[in-house]
Amino acid sequence: MIAPVLFVQVLVAVAACLYMAWVLGANSNSPPFAPAIGANAISTMRAAFVIGLLAGAGAVLQGGAISETVGADLIRGVDITATAAIAGLLTAATFMGVGIYTRYPVPAAFATTGAMVGVGLSLGGDPATGTYRRLGTFWALVPIMSGGLAFATATVLRRDDVPETVGVPLLAGLVGAIIANVRLGVLPDPERDQGTIAAFVSWQLGSPSVAGVEVLVPLVSVALGALAFREIRRRIRTSVEDGIRTFLLVLGGIVAFSSGGSQVGLATGPLEHLFRVELGFPGVVLLSIGAAGILAGAWMGAPRLLQATSREYAQLGVRRSIAALVPGFVIAQLAIALGIPISFNNIVLSGVIGGGLAAGSAGVSRRKIGVTLTFWILTLVSSVLLGFGVYRALAVVVGP
Repeated sequence: MIAPVLFVQVLVAVAACLYMAWVLGANSNSPPFAPAIGANAISTMRAAFVIGLLAGAGAVLQGGAISETVGADLIRGVDITATAAIAGLLTAATFMGVGIYTRYPVPAAFATTGAMVGVGLSLGGDPATGTYRRLGTFWALVPIMSGGLAFATATVLRRDDVPETVGVPLLAGLVGAIIANVRLGVLPDPERDQGTIAAFVSWQLGSPSVAGVEVLVPLVSVALGALAFREIRRRIRTSVEDGIRTFLLVLGGIVAFSSGGSQVGLATGPLEHLFRVELGFPGVVLLSIGAAGILAGAWMGAPRLLQATSREYAQLGVRRSIAALVPGFVIAQLAIALGIPISFNNIVLSGVIGGGLAAGSAGVSRRKIGVTLTFWILTLVSSVLLGFGVYRALAVVVGP
């Protein structure tokens, strides 16, 4: 039997979680399908519908690792209480609201991480310096990785000596091989909580191991990559533009799925201790709540943003759009595997700049880049301070 006070706290915490997830669904999941809309490969309303389904599925199937990092690894020596979770979520949601109002993309990962660190310190916890170094290093590398991969991809796609029937299908093959090694909650694994397609097939067939590596894992990866290469190559041979648009649409779906998996933990992480320890619910319950919020946000809030961002991507062109999305998929999956919360705005913006440099100009205002970076740093620092103060205020009113 849940105490009345705790019951009310749980309701408020779930409401805050849903709101945060709604904002993430409406804002962070729009970029993946914007290029496809700009290329007239899919309508805006249909894109919003598909985004909601794919991002929601990614949240349930891949969101566990990042949720645990946000909920348990950012502070040492204390557990995040219901009041602390509410304070952290309200702080993060406030920063997201400011970003929407000012039209500058506030990185949800920075806002949530800073808020939870501030809340944890206010609880009397100790800084998790090892986690901070790991997050800081990855965040610093994101622009380099995303921009570099986008630049290399756009350069290859623009080369006259690389035929359309080779360049784009090769990218499709690379994406297919990575998909074979993406961890999914529905796939069992004898050694991990989540399995991959390649590992699952290898396990089922009883693959021998060489130097600790199962032989069939790389073979399955290559096979799935080859299938993707063959299918996109076949479509491009029939019609170059239709084939490229097909790949752009599929890539957008994959990135939307990855976005859900990488973003839901920002909404559910603060409630990890409350749901798993105090209430005894399995992790999938909390992830499902976050997925519902993301789905609702995508269906209700994404269409307007999709129309706006699709015009920007239409100016980029389909090839530069592909160059911007491929790094998004790769980096998001790497972050999910490492349990690192990330900002999709950071990845996509860096990818757009990298793809633009391959064409001779970034296509993005230097002033806006500078203001955005400054805004991000201020978000991280000020969210720590605000999270600290909001928890102290709530603790006085409703108790710790």
